[in-house]
Amino acid sequence: MKKYKYLIIGSGMTADAAVRGIREMDADGTIGMIGAEADKPYARPPLSKGLWKGRPLEKIWRGTENFKVDLHLGKKAVELDLAAKLVRDEWGEEYVYEKLLLATGGTPTRLPLGGDDVIYYRTLVDYQRLRALTEKAHRFLVIGAGFIGSELAAALNMNHKQVTMVFLENSIGERVYPPDLSQFLSDVYRQKGVELLANDGIANIEKSGDAFKIQTRSGRTFEVDGVIAGLGVRPNVELASAAGLLTENGIIVDDRLRASAADVYAAGDVARFPHSALGKLARIEHEDNALNMGKQAGRNMAGADEPYTHVPFFYSDLFEYGYEAVGELSSKMDVVADWQEPFKKGVLYYLSDGHVRGVLLWNVWGKVEEASALIAANGSFAAENLKGKIAFE
Repeated sequence: MKKYKYLIIGSGMTADAAVRGIREMDADGTIGMIGAEADKPYARPPLSKGLWKGRPLEKIWRGTENFKVDLHLGKKAVELDLAAKLVRDEWGEEYVYEKLLLATGGTPTRLPLGGDDVIYYRTLVDYQRLRALTEKAHRFLVIGAGFIGSELAAALNMNHKQVTMVFLENSIGERVYPPDLSQFLSDVYRQKGVELLANDGIANIEKSGDAFKIQTRSGRTFEVDGVIAGLGVRPNVELASAAGLLTENGIIVDDRLRASAADVYAAGDVARFPHSALGKLARIEHEDNALNMGKQAGRNMAGADEPYTHVPFFYSDLFEYGYEAVGELSSKMDVVADWQEPFKKGVLYYLSDGHVRGVLLWNVWGKVEEASALIAANGSFAAENLKGKIAFE
């Protein structure tokens, strides 16, 4: 049995940030980390961005081991006993804690077909598997046109691969971008040589030697050398739920990131927290939230007792286009577009009942703080009053 003052379940960016937060408050308290992945904590965004543009692999490592922490990697925590303050892993090893952080992240949504031949892209192992495949193969299918699917399709295309995208929506990012921007982006992908099969799904995947025979629901058939899916993730709440913690689309936490049991915290992709600017519970699956929430959870575990008030942002790179965004983004909301140049550079405001709930900074940089402040202010705006609210330069 191993005993720790601080025990962290999960070994991603949130867990690494929590270690750093703890060490800001407590230089010597013992820290243990249990992670299902065999790799040390690493930065996840480069897996679909920088590594495909030549960024060295060694740049992804977070250096968690330099903060006096015992890493128990390649082990999955399977039981949490809140009364005994004990965690048991799949090998029967037991860990006792004084303070516990659940940073268990999420698991990719899977198709009911294709089995393990489909790469559900999320981890370093997934990147290495796909990268090795690109060394010998040329034709790739990307299923899904959301955050991960659109980034991977662009990355593979920029590495001179033949890419076909299949997705249920009318256009890329349709659930997030207003229709005209979504259609513009789809046209960009087509111009780059990416084949788009919109309003379609996968009916069958059959492996034939080293290739895959694909059949879509509309009856299209073609062959590819690799299949990658980006269909979103579901939060890993099983451990927490079985232990009796409050869960609902994530582990419910308060503004100190405390779960519904003494000395237990949750942070990162799995945590559903009070979003200070939006005034409601939210669960956010992006790097900025993982790093800031993880650090705050670590500080609070070590006695800081500080509210998590950070307004998280997220970003993406899609060929020569990119963005930073804050708050809620849904194409179902009222969207006010303020373009310096249509679809090339501008600010999009997402409104609900006249209040700005989200801001998309399309090829506009360094304005995240202004966007966050605008959402937090919760003022009421008419469309004409938003033009120029955030300057382009």
